[in-house]
Amino acid sequence: MRGVLERMARSRRPHLHHLTPAQARAAYDAGAGVLEVPAAALPRVEDLQLPARDGAQLAARLYAPAPADAASPLPVLMYLHGGGFTIGSIASHDTLCRELALQAGCAVLSLAYRLAPEYRFPTAVHDAWDAMQWLAGHAAALGLRADRLAVGGDSAGGTLATVCATLARDAGLPLRLQLLFYPGCAGHPRARSHQRYGQGLVLEQAHIEYFFSHYIDEADREDWRFAPLNTPDLDGVAPAWIGLAECDPLVDDGIAYADTLRAAGVPVALEIYRGVTHEFIKMGRAIAEARQAHADAAAALRQALHA
Repeated sequence: MRGVLERMARSRRPHLHHLTPAQARAAYDAGAGVLEVPAAALPRVEDLQLPARDGAQLAARLYAPAPADAASPLPVLMYLHGGGFTIGSIASHDTLCRELALQAGCAVLSLAYRLAPEYRFPTAVHDAWDAMQWLAGHAAALGLRADRLAVGGDSAGGTLATVCATLARDAGLPLRLQLLFYPGCAGHPRARSHQRYGQGLVLEQAHIEYFFSHYIDEADREDWRFAPLNTPDLDGVAPAWIGLAECDPLVDDGIAYADTLRAAGVPVALEIYRGVTHEFIKMGRAIAEARQAHADAAAALRQALHA
């Protein structure tokens, strides 16, 4: 991990928070695959369009480790990419979604929810939940199992996944698992890890404030749909697998969310990957812990979706 950080520093690329959102998106997507494991070849990769509540069409990509077969429908994970609600895309998380589909033996639907600042809070929340409902209603037509659904994401996508899990509980939509890589869980950087790891370790406090300023008004930052630690009632939400990076400003908030879920009686498996930073799951070519996290997450998906 130290070697990766040193190479990043030597590259002298401008920090994302010094760029416009459009420039930051292009820079993030351009560098997204540099440290990834090779992209797995899958027999089924389909680009789709899903309807949002305001009439917009949302891009999505379906990955499956087997061809469509109505006689053997696959369980499915809806995946929400990270990027502070401002950057990130289907393309930036393509390799990760392929890896999860291959290792877990399930389909993965990756959603391109709309990004800030063009679309501020709560548009991303609405897009994610609209897509979740659409997937549940159209799973059979896609050769997927509507009764074996999971939701997941990393960072900001993990935040959206937790919200979808709560909304699914409220709507009576059964989910087998919420799969969360270092989710954002708090509205403000009060935990000690924000001070301890907020400088020089991939995700800096300046990045966090840059992303959030584009996405949400200060007055809304305690809304539970942005800060899941403020969710009034978590009883009965889907079981969670949570993978955190030790050297991440978000780690203490992730631990607190795991504890909050457990206090509500929700089964939680928590893994903290030592010595790594935010974004490590997309560094599998350089970081062994990334490959371990892929395997651990896939095992949790297999257990939840195939049991």
